[in-house]
Amino acid sequence: MTGQPVLEPRAAYALWAPGYPARAHNPLMQAEQRALLALMPASLRGQTVLDAGCGSGRYMLHALRRGAARVTGVDLSSPMLKRAEAELTALHADAPAALVQGNLAALPLPDAQADLSVCGLVVGHLENLEPALAELRRVTRPGGTLLLSDVHPIGHALGWRRDFKAGGQRYAVRHTPHLYSHWHAACAALGLHIERVLEPMLDPADIPAGAHFDRMALEVPVALVFQLRRVP
Repeated sequence: MTGQPVLEPRAAYALWAPGYPARAHNPLMQAEQRALLALMPASLRGQTVLDAGCGSGRYMLHALRRGAARVTGVDLSSPMLKRAEAELTALHADAPAALVQGNLAALPLPDAQADLSVCGLVVGHLENLEPALAELRRVTRPGGTLLLSDVHPIGHALGWRRDFKAGGQRYAVRHTPHLYSHWHAACAALGLHIERVLEPMLDPADIPAGAHFDRMALEVPVALVFQLRRVP
């Protein structure tokens, strides 16, 4: 939609955080989440999990429900981290979880910390894909798994925006499309093996009655979801 102010991610999420749920709250997110959770092990017992760009803690909560021994969430936005803290406390006051403010391209974490690293719908906020993938590789143990997703680049070509409403105004968040070829080149350069790629479609049942949306969204994939392995 034309006329929406386009904000940098830090400014956008400061506005969005107060009403941002810790769940997939639109049809695109629901499609992305179904695909990513299908790749996440059903049991994470004994596993250390990183949620990079954790936002309000959506995938942290899923990891804890699947029995993760320890979950760490990192996000650039302090208001979003406060939302995640509230959600984690509501789940369990003594949940084995930590929240850290930091940048995806310079994660404030030690090497090889995570058995599983998750990064959902975040890398499109960065202009360059490879620095973020390099950091995610660094903090994942050799042989560990990375589950990453982003809005499908076809959406950018069709003019879709990542937008939200705050204070009666609609805003868009700056987004950079990353093509599959960009992912392939970055993974090859970094020693990340692409094990699976999913391109989920919208489920018409997720679309609210009377919703105004681009009907092409029912004909094309809406997300790219990767399962990667850090080569030892």
